[in-house]
Amino acid sequence: MTVITTIEDLRVLAEKRVPRMFYDYADSGSWTEGTYRANSADFQKIKLRQRVAVNMENRSTATRMIGVDTKMPVALAPVGSVGMHHADGEIHVARAAEKFGIPFTLSTMSICSIEDVAEHTKAPFWFQLYVMRDRQFVERLIDRAKAARCSALVLTLDLQILGQRHKDLKNGLSVPPKPTLRNWINLATKPNWCLGMLGTKRRQFGNIVGHVKGVADMSSLTEWTSQQFDPRLNWGDVEWIKKRWGGKLILKGIQDVEDARLAVASGADALIVSNHGGRQLDGAQSSIEALPAIVGAVGSQIEVHMDGGIRSGQDVLKAWALGARGTYIGRAFLYGLGALGEAGVTKALEIIHKELDLTMAFCGHTDIHMVDQRILLPGTFPVA
Repeated sequence: MTVITTIEDLRVLAEKRVPRMFYDYADSGSWTEGTYRANSADFQKIKLRQRVAVNMENRSTATRMIGVDTKMPVALAPVGSVGMHHADGEIHVARAAEKFGIPFTLSTMSICSIEDVAEHTKAPFWFQLYVMRDRQFVERLIDRAKAARCSALVLTLDLQILGQRHKDLKNGLSVPPKPTLRNWINLATKPNWCLGMLGTKRRQFGNIVGHVKGVADMSSLTEWTSQQFDPRLNWGDVEWIKKRWGGKLILKGIQDVEDARLAVASGADALIVSNHGGRQLDGAQSSIEALPAIVGAVGSQIEVHMDGGIRSGQDVLKAWALGARGTYIGRAFLYGLGALGEAGVTKALEIIHKELDLTMAFCGHTDIHMVDQRILLPGTFPVA
């Protein structure tokens, strides 16, 4: 039996167990995948300062993200089609996050619906919103999130148009998989996945099917979604959504200082420095490289979070040291889910927490709130 000690171990196992089109959907970026790779590689360039002869007892990684107590400065990012990596995937992921004590964010493009997740969890979760051309549908989504007691709305700003991901096109990505010979051959090598999918009714986008007039099956769903992402999205829409929602608002997809200042002006509670996991604009800065300038410009006015490339607790600590007051993991928990289901998500969180805790101690601290840039070796990290 394989001993799981790293996120990479979970990735290798997930690759064996998840159908190719869904594994590739998660484990890829747009065009050359340069930004996707840089998100992780740029973390490795940042070096830590080891300190010794420091009392390392009574350590705490606990903090708060937009007023929510969290065991560590990590939330689970919104990821589409999680329920295609493991049957009822979003429910399992939300449960694991709740038990571990960190926030979970449900994507608009989830397989399990808002109501599904609310029914199977107790802790309020966050909901991620895509702005569609059908504004009445957007209003209904917001109202459904309110009814489900979601405690924050994460508004994604960087998906007005879709970046091209070559693997998805070559695989003929669809939810559920199209019955092609190539797909049937691949599915035949994933018996546990197939059994799981046979045992659930949740195999399409649960927040959309049955909630949009004329969308009742796969063909009508595909046609609807291809036309719905709204290229007209602007800061006026952010104002409208904030007013309609009325609760905590997080803006996801900020990479530029000018946009960060506009995010502050919008009245949002937090922003996420993010390039959509390298899945949109290839050639953009890595998130960790973009982070310091944004923290320097607006960090005293708004809570700054970041995502992109985090595969370890050391990455979390480096982002915190550079001013992020929250981080998000997407692929890391998805590997865990694909590998071992809900237990795999828990394992991913345990790995990241242990690495964060031990690295913080090796750097001479027992409380994450005392950690700043002084734990980093000068000259190895991006400067604002």
